[in-house]
Amino acid sequence: MTELVLVRHGETAWHSDRYAGRSDVPLTPRGREQAAELARWAAGAGLDAVLASPLLRAHDTASAAAEAAGLAVRVDERLVEVDFGKADGHTREETSAEYPDAVAAFLRRPATAPMPGGEPGADAVARAAPVLIEAATAHPDGRVLVVAHQTLLRLLLCSMIGIPLDHYRAVFPRLENTARTVVRPAADGPAALLRLNDLGAPGS
Repeated sequence: MTELVLVRHGETAWHSDRYAGRSDVPLTPRGREQAAELARWAAGAGLDAVLASPLLRAHDTASAAAEAAGLAVRVDERLVEVDFGKADGHTREETSAEYPDAVAAFLRRPATAPMPGGEPGADAVARAAPVLIEAATAHPDGRVLVVAHQTLLRLLLCSMIGIPLDHYRAVFPRLENTARTVVRPAADGPAALLRLNDLGAPGS
């Protein structure tokens, strides 16, 4: 059965305090080091394909891994991060100062009450989940690396495992940069979560 290795891109300058949705924020030097660490793992991981969001932070992370694995990156626009609307590029404090009620609603139900002008979680899953289905179909006994973004990946994990989308922040509070989360999808039920936030050494 297919193994999907879901990876959040390497660190960016907005990594700790700003909502980074569709803004094309590059990797920091530490982010490039993390991409190199992922590449060392990828060299011996037996990957069959590497998919990536078109945003630089994901594409550059995936490119290092793909090169190490002797593969080409397949960029898929559907893997772009969730759109945070008016919050993009701003801290929570800045957004709360301007939209206090909307931020409070988002914190209660983040998938169904997106940031002002933002993308509902169900819409993000609807566009991105087919990418994973297509990958599993194309590589029925393979291993596919998917490099994307924290919020999108947490929503997809909830959808695949059968957890309400509004719980994504509670159940998966954080995906570490370039950590590997491994899922085995199922055609007729919830996926199996094999690993979560694995930062083990190459070969592990």
